[in-house]
Amino acid sequence: MNENLPPCPECSGVYTYEMGALLVCPECGHEWQAGVEAAAEAEGGAEVIRDAVGNVLADGDTVTVVKTLKVKGSPSGIKAGTKVRNIRLVDGVDGHDIDCKVDGFGPMQLKSSVVKKV
Repeated sequence: MNENLPPCPECSGVYTYEMGALLVCPECGHEWQAGVEAAAEAEGGAEVIRDAVGNVLADGDTVTVVKTLKVKGSPSGIKAGTKVRNIRLVDGVDGHDIDCKVDGFGPMQLKSSVVKKV
Protein backbone atom coordinates (compact mmCIF):
# COMPACT_ATOMS: atom_id res chain seq x y z
CA MET A 1 0.00 0.00 0.00
CA ASN A 2 1.39 3.40 -0.95
CA GLU A 3 1.33 5.70 2.07
CA ASN A 4 1.53 8.86 -0.10
CA LEU A 5 -2.04 8.56 -1.38
CA PRO A 6 -4.63 10.92 0.12
CA PRO A 7 -7.60 9.61 2.10
CA CYS A 8 -11.00 9.33 0.45
CA PRO A 9 -12.76 12.74 0.26
CA GLU A 10 -16.17 11.08 0.76
CA CYS A 11 -15.63 8.79 3.76
CA SER A 12 -12.04 9.64 4.84
CA GLY A 13 -11.00 6.02 4.34
CA VAL A 14 -7.23 5.47 4.37
CA TYR A 15 -7.13 2.42 2.08
CA THR A 16 -7.19 4.28 -1.25
CA TYR A 17 -5.43 2.78 -4.23
CA GLU A 18 -4.61 3.78 -7.80
CA MET A 19 -6.50 2.37 -10.77
CA GLY A 20 -5.12 3.96 -13.91
CA ALA A 21 -5.52 7.73 -13.62
CA LEU A 22 -8.10 7.44 -10.83
CA LEU A 23 -7.86 6.94 -7.09
CA VAL A 24 -10.37 4.47 -5.65
CA CYS A 25 -11.71 3.95 -2.12
CA PRO A 26 -12.54 0.28 -1.48
CA GLU A 27 -14.65 1.18 1.56
CA CYS A 28 -17.27 3.38 -0.13
CA GLY A 29 -16.47 2.85 -3.84
CA HIS A 30 -15.80 6.54 -4.56
CA GLU A 31 -13.52 7.26 -7.55
CA TRP A 32 -11.71 10.57 -8.17
CA GLN A 33 -8.76 11.99 -10.07
CA ALA A 34 -5.53 12.62 -8.19
CA GLY A 35 -4.81 16.32 -7.69
CA VAL A 36 -8.31 17.49 -8.61
CA GLU A 37 -9.36 17.84 -4.97
CA ALA A 38 -6.42 20.11 -4.12
CA ALA A 39 -6.96 22.20 -7.26
CA ALA A 40 -10.64 22.71 -6.42
CA GLU A 41 -9.82 23.83 -2.88
CA ALA A 42 -7.17 26.26 -4.19
CA GLU A 43 -9.77 28.00 -6.39
CA GLY A 44 -11.30 29.63 -3.35
CA GLY A 45 -13.68 27.00 -2.06
CA ALA A 46 -16.37 27.60 -4.69
CA GLU A 47 -18.91 24.81 -4.99
CA VAL A 48 -17.55 22.12 -7.28
CA ILE A 49 -19.89 20.44 -9.74
CA ARG A 50 -19.01 16.83 -10.56
CA ASP A 51 -20.22 14.43 -13.23
CA ALA A 52 -21.63 10.93 -12.68
CA VAL A 53 -18.11 9.48 -12.28
CA GLY A 54 -16.75 12.20 -9.98
CA ASN A 55 -14.78 14.32 -12.45
CA VAL A 56 -14.90 18.07 -11.86
CA LEU A 57 -16.84 19.93 -14.55
CA ALA A 58 -16.03 23.42 -15.87
CA ASP A 59 -17.59 25.85 -18.33
CA GLY A 60 -16.88 24.87 -21.94
CA ASP A 61 -16.39 21.14 -21.26
CA THR A 62 -17.73 18.43 -23.53
CA VAL A 63 -19.81 15.74 -21.83
CA THR A 64 -21.59 12.53 -22.82
CA VAL A 65 -25.06 11.58 -21.58
CA VAL A 66 -24.73 8.27 -19.65
CA LYS A 67 -28.38 7.18 -19.66
CA THR A 68 -31.37 7.72 -21.93
CA LEU A 69 -33.39 10.76 -20.83
CA LYS A 70 -37.07 11.42 -21.45
CA VAL A 71 -37.84 14.86 -22.87
CA LYS A 72 -41.26 16.37 -22.34
CA GLY A 73 -43.00 16.98 -25.67
CA SER A 74 -40.69 14.73 -27.67
CA PRO A 75 -41.56 11.20 -28.83
CA SER A 76 -37.95 10.11 -28.41
CA GLY A 77 -35.64 11.20 -25.64
CA ILE A 78 -31.94 11.97 -25.53
CA LYS A 79 -30.17 8.68 -26.08
CA ALA A 80 -27.26 7.48 -23.94
CA GLY A 81 -23.96 8.35 -25.61
CA THR A 82 -25.12 11.71 -26.98
CA LYS A 83 -22.27 14.25 -26.86
CA VAL A 84 -23.02 17.73 -25.57
CA ARG A 85 -20.42 20.39 -26.30
CA ASN A 86 -19.65 23.70 -24.63
CA ILE A 87 -21.63 23.30 -21.41
CA ARG A 88 -22.22 26.16 -18.98
CA LEU A 89 -22.51 25.59 -15.23
CA VAL A 90 -25.43 27.37 -13.56
CA ASP A 91 -27.40 27.37 -10.30
CA GLY A 92 -30.44 25.65 -11.75
CA VAL A 93 -33.73 24.41 -10.35
CA ASP A 94 -34.12 20.90 -8.89
CA GLY A 95 -30.45 19.98 -9.39
CA HIS A 96 -30.30 20.95 -13.07
CA ASP A 97 -26.87 22.57 -12.93
CA ILE A 98 -25.75 22.35 -16.58
CA ASP A 99 -27.06 24.73 -19.22
CA CYS A 100 -26.40 23.46 -22.74
CA LYS A 101 -27.64 23.08 -26.29
CA VAL A 102 -28.34 19.48 -27.35
CA ASP A 103 -28.28 18.79 -31.09
CA GLY A 104 -31.78 17.94 -32.29
CA PHE A 105 -33.46 19.20 -29.08
CA GLY A 106 -32.24 22.77 -28.59
CA PRO A 107 -31.33 24.58 -25.38
CA MET A 108 -32.05 22.80 -22.09
CA GLN A 109 -30.72 22.14 -18.62
CA LEU A 110 -29.30 18.81 -17.48
CA LYS A 111 -28.30 17.34 -14.15
CA SER A 112 -24.61 16.69 -13.67
CA SER A 113 -25.46 13.20 -12.36
CA VAL A 114 -26.49 12.02 -15.86
CA VAL A 115 -23.39 13.13 -17.78
CA LYS A 116 -19.76 12.07 -17.97
CA LYS A 117 -16.87 14.32 -18.94
CA VAL A 118 -15.18 13.37 -22.22
